[in-house]
Amino acid sequence: MGGIKKKIDGPVQLGDALTESLVRLGQTVRARNSAKLGGGNTGQAELLLGDAAPIEDQVNALKDRQRAGTRTATPTTDNQAKGGLVRIRHPNRDFFLADLFDYALKDDGASMEAPIFTLATKPDLSIWEWKSRDGNKSVRVMPSVLGRATQHDKDVLIYLVSQMTEGLNRGRDDAKNRTVRFTVYDYLVTTNRGVGGDDYRRLQESFDRLAGTRIKTDIRTGGQRVTDNFGILERVRIVEKSLGDERMIAVDVTLSEWLYNAVQAYEILSIHPDYFRLRKPMARRLYELARKHCGHQAQWKIGLKLLQAKTGSKSNLKEFRRAVRAIEADNSLPEYRLVLNDNDTVTFHTRDAKKLLAGIVGRS
Repeated sequence: MGGIKKKIDGPVQLGDALTESLVRLGQTVRARNSAKLGGGNTGQAELLLGDAAPIEDQVNALKDRQRAGTRTATPTTDNQAKGGLVRIRHPNRDFFLADLFDYALKDDGASMEAPIFTLATKPDLSIWEWKSRDGNKSVRVMPSVLGRATQHDKDVLIYLVSQMTEGLNRGRDDAKNRTVRFTVYDYLVTTNRGVGGDDYRRLQESFDRLAGTRIKTDIRTGGQRVTDNFGILERVRIVEKSLGDERMIAVDVTLSEWLYNAVQAYEILSIHPDYFRLRKPMARRLYELARKHCGHQAQWKIGLKLLQAKTGSKSNLKEFRRAVRAIEADNSLPEYRLVLNDNDTVTFHTRDAKKLLAGIVGRS
């Protein structure tokens, strides 16, 4: 293991430094096992234990140094914009207006799987059709004259799904209704948006695109196959406005049966709050795919062309490769580190060093 060890000076960012070290470890261990053992399982286990132990010592040493650095370093904040992340607009989040407190952010599995939301930042008026590789799932998305719902519009759904899921977890009867009432200010703060007049106006535009975008799908949600032609949101009703400037204060939103079925059946996954800090629609979509397919595994690998289809990108493969490379350079995806390999495959590695080490040892 002499070629893998290296001295680490200065402050240590455990997630990034160890991810790189452990990925290299896995490659080296597998190469040595193949060369030395030729398939002998007992010897292989002994070699793995011998090679993993120094790295585990390195992990513990890095953790000790990081804890010591935390105690002695001058306190800093991570609220500023950096790389592919926008700054945290509300570092002292005031949830007193929220109906439900401290809920985990959730994303529904159905819209995580299919590229329903456009990555475009300008109105997308094209009809989008998608079919899974096995042919068992298909989606046809038809925009209104205002354009197809965007990846940033999806924040509304994540917020609503999170509210409803928390209500179900607490056994609230009103969480079984398809209509959710919420305060607009709480939505803007929760999703790391501003709270000025333009932010209220942009939310209204999101409502219009979400209600106007029609979907025809045969994806199963909650054990039911929904084949209707329906809007992402069935209804949006403003129930209270500010007297001074006509801003929305409270809103009733009725979810489509398709989305409602997914929530009621708990076909959802928690997502990291930094999702809302990601600038690029593509970065948000890549994080969603990593969260769904990598999940609690150490890593997930996929071909670049298939990844392009899953994201719903309309660019050619060369442009898509360049976009993925830029996000790799940003290194801003929450929970996962993206690597674009030379053979046009993409690997998502967890930033959890302990989980990554366990995955590498178990795979080798």
